Amino acid sequence: MSHKKGALGPVRAVASREGDRVTTLELFFDLAFVFAFTQLSRLMAQDHDAVGVMQALVILALLWWAWTSYGWLSNIAHADQGVVRVAMVIGMTAIFVAGLVVLEAYDDLPGGLFGPMVFVGAYLVARVTHAIIFVLLSEPRYRRRTLVTVVLSVIPSGSLLTTGALLGAPWQIWCTLAAVAIEPIVSWRTSVGVQWPVRSTVHFTERHGLIVILALGESILGIGTGVATEPISLAILVGVVLAVLICVGLWWAYFTRLAGAAEQALTALSPAQRGHAATGAYTYLHLMLVGGIVLAALGLEVAMAHIDDAEAFGLFGAVALCGGVACYLAGAAFFARRLLGRWNLLRVGCAVVLLLLVPAISLVTPVIAIAIVAGLLLVLFGTERARRH
Repeated sequence: MSHKKGALGPVRAVASREGDRVTTLELFFDLAFVFAFTQLSRLMAQDHDAVGVMQALVILALLWWAWTSYGWLSNIAHADQGVVRVAMVIGMTAIFVAGLVVLEAYDDLPGGLFGPMVFVGAYLVARVTHAIIFVLLSEPRYRRRTLVTVVLSVIPSGSLLTTGALLGAPWQIWCTLAAVAIEPIVSWRTSVGVQWPVRSTVHFTERHGLIVILALGESILGIGTGVATEPISLAILVGVVLAVLICVGLWWAYFTRLAGAAEQALTALSPAQRGHAATGAYTYLHLMLVGGIVLAALGLEVAMAHIDDAEAFGLFGAVALCGGVACYLAGAAFFARRLLGRWNLLRVGCAVVLLLLVPAISLVTPVIAIAIVAGLLLVLFGTERARRH
């Protein structure tokens, strides 16, 4: 299959077509985000309180808008060809730098450059690079609307982030929250009446599936981080098996039937409906999935770090683990509702049960805590499987 170069705008690019798949450069690009996710877990574990968790989740949302922006760009044109390749490399490098200074995003460390501004600057390099190329490659009939969308999102959010970084606490978190809120609001408002094209459905769905699996890989890293330097013991072995079962359960919730059925449902829609559905189901709702994984990874890391202890798991670890898994299951249920048109009440119910169990799980030992969560997931998916037959 040949591809016409330069057909998307005034710069060299290779237009995507239906059936095109994710390129190796995109996988390479995602590694910078995986590193940033790992740093977010460290930020939450470092502060060990609700404020630290909120700060990390706000940064996660910022990173998500950056990632999904490049996801749409690589669906328009091949990521490993022409000017898009240059944009992907610049964006990947900038996001890696942002991830490198995540721990200084709110509190500058003594010596060196001013961490909060380095984070903001790196983030804006990634966003501005994307914005320029995205506008140039957009279809002529949508170019003006695309320009309005990126200008109204990048400039205000960038100004807020810069202001927050310079002012510091307590204003920085509020400015960052406002910057995060601007992105989806502007995108939603400027998309009214516009049929954004999804050039390759299989690429778009595969792209989002891969970021989910890479985020799950980060949760596996969290399991190992908690015990890698400790002498092996029976409690560690049991804890590792149970923690991996939880990660497998999260994989099962998305990749067995749901991901494939969602791709088929998106493909079955008309081109006019596909862009709107893809935005709601993937651009917005997948943030719940990734956020749930990052929180659950934090909970697993806390549990594994104290797996030999006979003391209580604690409220912080219980909220992270149960809240993360609950957020993931709820996100999967909303995702299924948006594309498949039906609620998975079992998953919604399991999410509610996990949240209700937080006080009780905080009082048991870490190994019992992860055993309860793993057991609930096994019951959930066993029940789902039984209902299908």
